[in-house]
Amino acid sequence: MDFNIPEDMKMLQTLARDFVNDQLVPLERELLGREADLEGVKRRLVPEKEVELARMAKELGLWALNVPEELGGAGLDVLGVCLVEEELSKTIIPFKFGDVTPILFDCSEEQKKDYLLPLVEGEKSACLALFEPEAGAGPTAVQMQARKTDSNYILNGNKVAFTNDNNVDFAIVFAVTTPQKGPREGITCFLVDSGTPGFTVGWDGIRSGWEAQVAQPLSLIFENCKVPASKILGEEGKAFRLGNKWLPARRIVRGARCVGAALRLLDTSVEHVKSWQSYGQTIAGWPNMRMALADISTDIQAARLMVYQAACKADDGQDVRYEAAMVKVFTTEMLKRTAARAVLIKGGPAPAKELPLEILCRSMLVSHIAEHALEVQKSIIASNILKAAAIL
Repeated sequence: MDFNIPEDMKMLQTLARDFVNDQLVPLERELLGREADLEGVKRRLVPEKEVELARMAKELGLWALNVPEELGGAGLDVLGVCLVEEELSKTIIPFKFGDVTPILFDCSEEQKKDYLLPLVEGEKSACLALFEPEAGAGPTAVQMQARKTDSNYILNGNKVAFTNDNNVDFAIVFAVTTPQKGPREGITCFLVDSGTPGFTVGWDGIRSGWEAQVAQPLSLIFENCKVPASKILGEEGKAFRLGNKWLPARRIVRGARCVGAALRLLDTSVEHVKSWQSYGQTIAGWPNMRMALADISTDIQAARLMVYQAACKADDGQDVRYEAAMVKVFTTEMLKRTAARAVLIKGGPAPAKELPLEILCRSMLVSHIAEHALEVQKSIIASNILKAAAIL
């Protein structure tokens, strides 16, 4: 087993690290504001700055990393995407680098022109409307109805999406079209443009202070919303087959993002223990501080190795659904543990209102929905274990 990262990948990783340190981290103070009550916190950068950063990222080859070349992206392999995303996740700046959900890779040729390519280029923004209020994740949680009438579908129901975008150009909506076929065969995905009659978008909850920087619940309301059949993504009733080819890799990349966020928390913790003094000495010598730092570092290293191994298997063309599920579970829980330890090192109760510490944690973890998503992944892991045991 070769644990060495190829030189070209190391160069790309260094390029991403320099971009984050030189271009994004210096913008954090501007985004966070300066008021003591934190009311100066902004949701995102000014449009002019985002355009400038996008231009720079495209020139450096750091744009749309996970998107296949034939669809307008960089077409980087999974390990390469993980190495870069690990660096890009060390900042709280909500800059997406042309990241696109793999569900859209199944767009028709016409839909690619109207939705996928503009999204890759940064000309449009979208949100994934899978979750519903008071519901979890997965196919059984989708209750919203889409009734067929001639060549159209009438959508009724509510959705919740999580995004930092102030304006969403279209939503990727999952709705039940044939209830009698069950969740795996009766749910269809629609591309619904903002401004469509019967489709209302609004922010749900507090949007000021530090919470404005974290992905917010976006309330999507559909009241007799008419959507033409041409807006179906993929096949009718086959929504949960969309992007299956790329979704395991997507989970591995998310694990790399958790590693990157945890590394930033470790750096923040190290800076704190080196600079904070008690009785004339830094707290770096305190046994509890040293143990906490050791636990954080060990956790991160284990998560990183798990991510890299799964990424290499994916690049070899192997089935990594089992490994991807473990990566998502372990790295998410690792980030939670790291956040708790970092907060304690800072001397505050979890979760303390520390910036950018809290924003970094909360932007990676979405409370009850994240918990339910982990349950789904754990179910995949358990099923694989039991299936292997049955064979043996």
